[in-house]
Amino acid sequence: PPLLPLQMLWLLFLSLPCLGASPHPRPLPIVPPAPAPERELVGIVGGHSAPQGKWPWQVSLRVYLYRWASWVHICGGSLVHPQWVLTAAHYWGSLGVVPLTKRAYRIHAGNVYLYGGRTLLNVSRVIVHPNYITAFLGFDLALLKLATPVRMSSRTRPVTLPLQSLDFSLEDECWLTGWGRGFYFEPLSPPYRLQQVQIPLEEEGACEQGYRRFLHTRANGKVIPEDMLCAGTQGRGPCMGDSGGPLVCKKKGTWVQVGVVSWGIGCSMYELPAVFTNVQSHVDWIRQQLRRRR
Repeated sequence: PPLLPLQMLWLLFLSLPCLGASPHPRPLPIVPPAPAPERELVGIVGGHSAPQGKWPWQVSLRVYLYRWASWVHICGGSLVHPQWVLTAAHYWGSLGVVPLTKRAYRIHAGNVYLYGGRTLLNVSRVIVHPNYITAFLGFDLALLKLATPVRMSSRTRPVTLPLQSLDFSLEDECWLTGWGRGFYFEPLSPPYRLQQVQIPLEEEGACEQGYRRFLHTRANGKVIPEDMLCAGTQGRGPCMGDSGGPLVCKKKGTWVQVGVVSWGIGCSMYELPAVFTNVQSHVDWIRQQLRRRR
């Protein structure tokens, strides 16, 4: 195994599960909230408020909580097709409840404000990557089919998937978006506006060695699976509630999704990048599912 048992428990405790986004303590506002200052530092560690329509593929996955009688954000995702959302597998894969609960989920799209009054979209199908076991072993991907396609507009548009031949470098401009916590003990506050942060890609070997030193492990096998990549720095990266969300990099003037938020240590409190599922490693599988199940 890539990690020793005690170290795996430590990693699990500080990982980034979708459900880690604790709902706010009061019922949702009925009216759309007022705009937030453009540089307000809330949500996503080290981030600031995103302009309306800048990231039109960003979506929120919701679950209904009877305690608040509301559809509450649990994790992020991205539109990769008018009727398909790409997200992380570790929520469904760990609970094994896909066939029974897909109707209990909704998708919020087209608005930087989580609770801005837009109609929520129904999910008709959930496809977890067949090789998924746990996020720490890779293959942390899932596809959600919407009951009806999203109407394309300036606020809702699919992200570009990477070609297999595309090369990414540490010099590429890359951004992370989401409605997650701004700090490990700091939930996103009203008006619940989408956050963005520019983060650097991390070299594979340096990321692997950094995690090995932090975990004090000499176990055989890699800590960072082959189909994952690292990005972010201390004070800039994802936190609970950002899982499943997109990491995009600009290539020749086009934003391309390179990663899906998977796991990490302590919400960027340490000198370690976060770990993302490498979309390029799975782009053939993603496209195959979209063709097969239309």
